[in-house]
Amino acid sequence: MHRRIAMVALAAVLLAVAQPALAQRTTQEQIIRGIIATVPPLEHPLEGTLEPIRGSRLDAWLPDDDAEARELLSALDDRGVALTARWLPDRSESQALALRVGALQQELGLPVSVHTTAVMTGCFDGDASTLHVADDGSTFSWRLLGSREMGCPFRLEERAQVIRARWQAMVDAYREAGVRVDLFSMDWYADGPVEWNEAWAASKRCAVCREHVPGLDDFRTFQAAVRRVRGELQRTCAVEVVRAAFPDALIGNWAVHPHDGWRYWYDSYEELPEGAPFRQEQFARHRTWADEFAWTGYTYANPVCYPWNAMYAWYPDYPTDYRWFYLGLLSGSTCARHTPASLPMITWVKWRPTLAAEDAEVAPAMSLETYRELLAHLLLRGGDGFMMWCRAEEAVDEVGAIAAALDEALAWREFIAEGQPVLFDVPRSPGTVVSALRLGDRLLVRRTDFADRPGPVARRIGGRLVSIPPVPGRYQVIEIAPDR
Repeated sequence: MHRRIAMVALAAVLLAVAQPALAQRTTQEQIIRGIIATVPPLEHPLEGTLEPIRGSRLDAWLPDDDAEARELLSALDDRGVALTARWLPDRSESQALALRVGALQQELGLPVSVHTTAVMTGCFDGDASTLHVADDGSTFSWRLLGSREMGCPFRLEERAQVIRARWQAMVDAYREAGVRVDLFSMDWYADGPVEWNEAWAASKRCAVCREHVPGLDDFRTFQAAVRRVRGELQRTCAVEVVRAAFPDALIGNWAVHPHDGWRYWYDSYEELPEGAPFRQEQFARHRTWADEFAWTGYTYANPVCYPWNAMYAWYPDYPTDYRWFYLGLLSGSTCARHTPASLPMITWVKWRPTLAAEDAEVAPAMSLETYRELLAHLLLRGGDGFMMWCRAEEAVDEVGAIAAALDEALAWREFIAEGQPVLFDVPRSPGTVVSALRLGDRLLVRRTDFADRPGPVARRIGGRLVSIPPVPGRYQVIEIAPDR
């Protein structure tokens, strides 16, 4: 076991060293053709039961010949993968490609999706009308990620009109082309109102913020106000426009979802402000999190479970596999437990840890077997599919890992389509993890053991204790007594 972990760690280090050179050579065409050449077709097709794999490295590229393009799109669908067009408001060539991809997908009966981060971006564009206002009437801002001037959450009315017009133009273009969009995705995060880094301190200095947020010195009060404004921006600029044109479309955004009031996963740039509350677990600092989702009108939940390199140090009491598994399942389960069954849950995932700019060396990855266990548990807790963010040179392997997990789960299509999740516990020490979907008087169960426990374990389901035997690496169906 220790030798396998060491080999995985060595492979990850070698991959990280090679990444800069490889990234220059890995084109979108190479990724797409590599997936078709490497990932086998699903034995159990999606057929609408689960969402196809979408991701940042699955942007729309197609050959010029329409017949070849149709073959490529169909081959990707056979593997559970969907291309997602990237709409760039000021790039006519990207818009033409997006419309062409959508038209061909629609012709083939495939779901049409578009990535819209660029459409939403630009709330804070540096204009003085968006900046904080000091007591003497001067304006000021703070910088996020080194360049973006972050201003006042309560001075965005004019920018909201500009951004809504962008959304309207995009939706109108699809309608005029006769293309119905099924899913709109975003990873809109480092723009608009936020509470992390210098935001709270800047708002305390801002006369406008103090007027709009009584009790601004309390971080939770500030966070709730900011997340409400942020949610309303997404609803008025994006969701209302999309739903008016495509009432049945799914629309959501990276890391916006129902939850239990705590943020277990956060992005590498997010710094907890001094004086903000947190809950310590080993070296992890779980942060308070206000409800943004309720203000958005989004039609799918979009939790994030991918591993930033620095997160490896959060849980030193756990072995490598359980460190990553625990973090991913904890973040996914807070969404799963609080998301109604009628609302799809599409989760951002990744296998290997990703280095941030300041990281000196790569942390060891979890084993592929453990990653596939994580994906299985997320599906049995109500997941409806996965999105993927990764480096270009990792894309083929990352897609292959997810596709295999989808194919295995779809062998139990009736449960995946109709079953209800019943277990959400995440053990705080490496032990036995159990997830299940209930369909009538049967359970589809996944049991994963991170400690030596050869016998059955019991879990309370529907008011009774259910015995769950070990079946390593596989799903099992368990009959239970009917409810009284």
